[in-house]
Amino acid sequence: MTTTAQQLIRVGHSPDPDDAFMFHALANDKIPTGNLKFTHELQDIETLNRRAMNGELELTAVSIHAYSYLLDKYALLSAGCSMGDKYGPMIVARRRMTPRELPGLKIAVPGTLTTAFLTLKLLFESLHAQNRLVYEVVPFDQIIPAVVSGKFDAGLIIHEGQLTFRNQGLNLVTDLGVWWQDKTGLPLPLGGNVIRKDLGEATIKEVSRLFKESIRYGLAHREEALQHALKYARDMDVKLADKFVGMYVNEWTLDYGPHGRAAVRRLLDEAHKAHIIPQPVAVEFVE
Repeated sequence: MTTTAQQLIRVGHSPDPDDAFMFHALANDKIPTGNLKFTHELQDIETLNRRAMNGELELTAVSIHAYSYLLDKYALLSAGCSMGDKYGPMIVARRRMTPRELPGLKIAVPGTLTTAFLTLKLLFESLHAQNRLVYEVVPFDQIIPAVVSGKFDAGLIIHEGQLTFRNQGLNLVTDLGVWWQDKTGLPLPLGGNVIRKDLGEATIKEVSRLFKESIRYGLAHREEALQHALKYARDMDVKLADKFVGMYVNEWTLDYGPHGRAAVRRLLDEAHKAHIIPQPVAVEFVE
């Protein structure tokens, strides 16, 4: 009796609670995957963005900003969105200040391909100060300590830092998710999951189905999935981790929907108009 060799699907995602929650069922063999074998590589989002440029992984989380450079290699899955619905990346500082005081100050950012950085540039564009954005790339989990220590005037924070920065005595300058919502009336699409186009239509559809099933499993078995996610919850107790997961794994995550799709297109259109990304983007969702 011969057995069919399994096809390897290498999955890249961030080592944070919301991604761990989404991928729990696939990572821990909670759902059958047939002839597909999933292996998981956990790295920070900017590293995953850079790896996607080289087409290294079959399925990977990326920033929506990075996706605009990946159209030749990857398609955007309709599931797995991290959407900031009236919240998002935050600019924080030791002293109280307004966004208009930011130009010329030294800001720590988590990566130039992150959607957080793209939105920061759009904010500076609205202030007519894009050429006065002074920044340095710092690993996302080191930004808050770097601002607290005085190495930077302000920091652009993502992930769980959005819920914990006040514990370090920092002040909120602006929430870019709120700023974007006020500007456009749309949520801020931060990250998505993309699949390599060269896998072929049948495999792409099956991976898409299994990934959506993994998200559904997590939502249906919340306590179980949350226990898995807690392994990646830096400086968070169960209650705070649950809140964080709820921010980024919800109805948007199962499918962008018309509103979410419009948000992705609007963000990338605005970025092109502001000359932040070089080409207009024809967004391609895997249905």
